[in-house]
Amino acid sequence: MTLKLNSIGLNKDPKETTVVVAMSGGVDSSTVAGMMKQDGYKVIGITLKLYDNNKEVARSKQCCSGQDVMDAKRVAQKLDIEHRVLFYQNKFKEGVVDNFVDSYLKGETPIPCVQCNKTVKFNDLFYESKNLNADALITGHYVKSVTKNNITNMYRAIDENRDQSYFLFDTTRDQLNYLRFPLGSFLKSETRAIAKKLDLNVADKPDSQDICFVPNGDYVSVIEKLRPDAFKKGNIKDVNGKVVGVHDGIVNFTIGQRKGIKLAAKHPLYVVEINAEKNEITVGSKDQLIKKKIRLTNLNLLADLQEFEKEIFVKIRSTGKLLKSNIQIKNNYDAILSLKEDDYGISPGQACVFYSKDSYGYKVLGGGWITK
Repeated sequence: MTLKLNSIGLNKDPKETTVVVAMSGGVDSSTVAGMMKQDGYKVIGITLKLYDNNKEVARSKQCCSGQDVMDAKRVAQKLDIEHRVLFYQNKFKEGVVDNFVDSYLKGETPIPCVQCNKTVKFNDLFYESKNLNADALITGHYVKSVTKNNITNMYRAIDENRDQSYFLFDTTRDQLNYLRFPLGSFLKSETRAIAKKLDLNVADKPDSQDICFVPNGDYVSVIEKLRPDAFKKGNIKDVNGKVVGVHDGIVNFTIGQRKGIKLAAKHPLYVVEINAEKNEITVGSKDQLIKKKIRLTNLNLLADLQEFEKEIFVKIRSTGKLLKSNIQIKNNYDAILSLKEDDYGISPGQACVFYSKDSYGYKVLGGGWITK
């Protein structure tokens, strides 16, 4: 007898299906754990302790802190599910924090959430879940997953204001086939309503807003603490190469930045280029931030090359809009992107994520890292 597909697309009775739920201690992952338990799955909750707390972190709205670990533990007790805490502070510092600092020292604009998902969250959790003989790894990300013939594809969430597909582009095909994202078809208000119905202690918990290891968004203070020698004075030049000022360290600036330049000018000035080798920044007008061609490397492709022959949309920053573009892929590793629409403030170190549109919505085809 062939069983009907269960709610996560597997040909298996929920009672015979073991799922690992990545529980951050927030309302989203806690609600997912409750949904899986309610649907009859065997649920194991796993929470990652990624960094050691300090007073600044404790006061800020961040994920994976000590308070979040306790919140996750209380939710697991409420739901009567097994719960484990994994201590990954060293892995997190090496794979995410050090990478974050190094990127700024190179004049780039890093995205630590992508690195975190790529390394400890999905890579290590993937193997941990496999070792537990779980049938799937479930997360509370706002991404829609569609599973057909044991192949899972990732789509933008219905709630576009919550969509997190940009941060998950570097997920491997094996990981994606194993992952499930139940909240992709829900609005945030609906998630909170489910949490309240389940009587979870985190139902009204505020969303995390900051990068988890950056108290109150002050990334410069993190770099200063870890690399105090990184703050070296250098020249500020205009687009014609003329020295117009002095800066206190390139780590204080990102492409497209306007505040903090501290130069008098007739028109607003923006950072249009950062040269780490020469320890220089170049400033110019907003129009000089417009770029049409982007060079990408370290591609992660989740679709066949034929799909890139269709109309492609790209997202160049997490809060950016989808832009129509053409893409020329070389050796499945590098690419040249030609934008059909203007965009401002594109920076090396950021991710560029590819999408195509079909009957299910905007499908993630993969992405790469901007180098130039």
